[in-house]
Amino acid sequence: MARVAYTKAPSPSDQAIDQLFNKARSRGFITENEILYAFPDVEDYLDAYEAFIDRLDAAGISTVEQKEGILGRGKERQEILQGLHSGEDAKRGKADPFDVTAESIQVYLREIGKIPLLTGEQEVALAKRKERNEKEAEKILIEANLRLVVSIAKKFTGKSLSLLDLIQEGNIGLFRAVKKFEYRKGFKFSTYATWWIRQAITRALADQSRTIRIPVHMVETINKFQQVERELIQELGREPLPEEVAAEMGQEVDKVRHIIKISQDTVSLETSVGEDDEDSTLEDFIEDVKNVTPDRAAGLQLLRDYVKEVIKDLNPREQKILEMRFGLTDGVGHTLEEVGKEFDVTRERIRQIEAKALEKIQQHPTIRKLADY
Repeated sequence: MARVAYTKAPSPSDQAIDQLFNKARSRGFITENEILYAFPDVEDYLDAYEAFIDRLDAAGISTVEQKEGILGRGKERQEILQGLHSGEDAKRGKADPFDVTAESIQVYLREIGKIPLLTGEQEVALAKRKERNEKEAEKILIEANLRLVVSIAKKFTGKSLSLLDLIQEGNIGLFRAVKKFEYRKGFKFSTYATWWIRQAITRALADQSRTIRIPVHMVETINKFQQVERELIQELGREPLPEEVAAEMGQEVDKVRHIIKISQDTVSLETSVGEDDEDSTLEDFIEDVKNVTPDRAAGLQLLRDYVKEVIKDLNPREQKILEMRFGLTDGVGHTLEEVGKEFDVTRERIRQIEAKALEKIQQHPTIRKLADY
């Protein structure tokens, strides 16, 4: 059987990348295979690859991927974990992708450094064994690429997740890559895995860094906005206007204002306010719009008294109709049809009585007091 050999592909040109981006922007999406074909040896120029992915995210261009064989966080993932945690590996203390704690990080890095890298031929051979549901082949593919996870995770340090968390999330992406890898398409496994590792880490940052989840593409846009804002602050010596940021980003002003709004961090209502009075919290100074304030309650009571005085000269039926139509008794306004059923007349008859009653109260001297409400 002929052995499959991989030759290093040249770095994609700026023209080729621009053409692919313009194609994706015109369609509104890009396929997973198009990205992989454009960056066949991504580990040799990871910065260019990540810059292209950031560019897609900032433009809101979605990635279309195949649905078959995706390793989720349920049964399939547990099968791989059981394979990783079973057998003599645990006894020998080999690297465990989910045992990345603060106490074991140095040991973990040393252990994965001892695992030999795979050649292209070995990747293909393992992929074939994986197709025959050999868990050992999946385990070998995972362990041989744990260093790749660490190298990618390091690029995301300094954000809302620690390096340990980033490595664990990246390992989840690696598991997915193992499940989805198809050697017949000619991709190197490291190229394919890089895509999934980065996606897993980026999504984890979006999901876990905020109380309110922000879509991944918006996270990238916010990061770009914050970078531009910092550069303008240094250049101008002051906070830039939304119009200035929009011009620098090439975005509409309304879009920038929207970015500013959603990029604000959440603040706990239990946050202490002031230095002297530790008992005061932010919650004490925020108005509860659902409850009626004392001055508002007094105003509403005065309004009800004025209304009662205005309609007291109407006959009982006219009073009842206005009370039901405008919710003067229970605060719930009723339709002409509902009031008609109450009086056993047509909705048109209720409309006529209502119009006549309103005409009467227009002449009442107290009606002027209602103008303030």
